[in-house]
Amino acid sequence: MLQQVSGRVWIYPHDPDPDAIRPSVAVIADERGSVLIDAGNSPEHAGAIQAAIAEAGLPAPKWLVYTHHHWDHIWGACAWPDVTVVAHEAAVDILAKEAERPWSHRYLRDQVEENPKLGPSFRARALAVPDWTDFRIVLPDQTFDDTLTLPTGVVLRHVGGKHAPDSLVAIDSGVILLGDCFYPPPFHLRGPDDTVDHGLIKRLFGERHTWYVDAHSAPRRPGTGPGGGEAGVAI
Repeated sequence: MLQQVSGRVWIYPHDPDPDAIRPSVAVIADERGSVLIDAGNSPEHAGAIQAAIAEAGLPAPKWLVYTHHHWDHIWGACAWPDVTVVAHEAAVDILAKEAERPWSHRYLRDQVEENPKLGPSFRARALAVPDWTDFRIVLPDQTFDDTLTLPTGVVLRHVGGKHAPDSLVAIDSGVILLGDCFYPPPFHLRGPDDTVDHGLIKRLFGERHTWYVDAHSAPRRPGTGPGGGEAGVAI
């Protein structure tokens, strides 16, 4: 079920089970076509979000924004019809390489055998996509470098960070949608000294938005500090 955060910003909540790696997805409703922030972690996840949008009576998405290229934020894209996919330009080459991989349960198993650190992520992927028949990774239709304002007024801004070089935030109705931008690098790339990006947190929380929403925890007001299911640290 969608939850209204503020104004026209709605959230399909994240799964609190950390093993599921199923982040929240935002819908910024507009009669000209809604803006979807992230695609869901699978076609099945996307289908649940589509049903929630219909149940809430919100306009169907016309734009789909990737907050960054990681699988749990983009693997549902192949299930979203008639949308323009928007991402930071740094995502294009990364996703093109991801699209060339022979995704299947066997491939996931083989990769984990080669690198056990991939286990948590790849096991979650196997659970998220039981059938690979119609699965594909969708590359962006539109990219930008620094900032972009969509036709409905939603503002996108590249912030980068340690978690992913293409991380962007979306801003509307006093809400800043953070994706995973302040999180440490993914587990299989994380060093012993890697932690949340305190500098990025300080900068973003200094902007004084009404609500701060990262993809793996509940929406927060100023003064409560960010959490983050993956980061696991309250600031």
